[in-house]
Amino acid sequence: MSTTETRDPDTSENEPTMPGDTDLGAVEPDPIGPSGDGDPGFVELPVVENTNKNKRGERPEWLRVSLPQGESYTEVRQTVEDHDLHTVCESANCPNMGECWSRGTATFMILGDVCTRSCGFCAVKTGQPQDGLDWDEPRRVADAVDKMDLDHAVITSVNRDEREDGGAPIFAEVIERIHDLGATCEVLTPDFRGMRDPCETVFEAEPDIFNHNVETVPSLYRRVRPQADYERSLKVLRWAKEEGLRTKSGIMVGLGESKEEVLEIMEDFVEIGLDVMTIGQYMQPTDHHLPVEEWVEPEVFDWYKEVGEEKGIDHVESSPLTRSSYHAEEHV
Repeated sequence: MSTTETRDPDTSENEPTMPGDTDLGAVEPDPIGPSGDGDPGFVELPVVENTNKNKRGERPEWLRVSLPQGESYTEVRQTVEDHDLHTVCESANCPNMGECWSRGTATFMILGDVCTRSCGFCAVKTGQPQDGLDWDEPRRVADAVDKMDLDHAVITSVNRDEREDGGAPIFAEVIERIHDLGATCEVLTPDFRGMRDPCETVFEAEPDIFNHNVETVPSLYRRVRPQADYERSLKVLRWAKEEGLRTKSGIMVGLGESKEEVLEIMEDFVEIGLDVMTIGQYMQPTDHHLPVEEWVEPEVFDWYKEVGEEKGIDHVESSPLTRSSYHAEEHV
């Protein structure tokens, strides 16, 4: 008679894994060699099952937002649905969706709605995409921008680490089509695993703003961005600046960082010539994600803005509700 091994349900080895706490083993960030190119090889990225229930703290009054409503909001939603598009506003549960959509603006998310990375803060679905690139997507995005009569569009994406090009050709075509409409364009890109060629594809399309978020302080990367690397992100931003692009990056606060660590990031941004920095409060999107460690007071955000601009960053957008694309049209 065969026997079946059983585990004690009270032992720690049976505890569910929190996003960002997975043992990634060999899944280390691709190294950046002397030439600046990352290792073009592929690794199988683990999928973190968000099964750990975390209690969200009560949001303070300054983080209360109105429910989405109004004619403009309805029109934007209908336009997105009609063109079979994704927005990061919806996928990431952005607290500013009501305000932005009511103003007739939206941030389009390309390359699908399944991300190959498992960041502990992000509400976008994690997994291995089953489909290739949608080469009709640039046309549909441009049609939506045209229908919404936008002067400025923001384009972001999921990570597509299973592809050597990272989806960069789609980014480039979207930028070109938006420029053909006479609108300006900001792109918020992945790090493309530190490989120069996909970055160059995007650079050559000349977005009006090149944005890549470092998201948090280096000491929290293993928990917050386990498949990313802080130095690699800085390298991508430095490349963009060297190509003459206006550059932008942002962080969330309230994840357990110190004020000193935030100031150190500002110093790094000044060193690479970053133009725009965004700082916003981390808000746990669901009970399955990393908990909020601190509700940062509005006065601290004001102080971050003052210090960052004094250090030499051209513009610091800093408030509890600030997100990457919040007031993006003002950053061009």
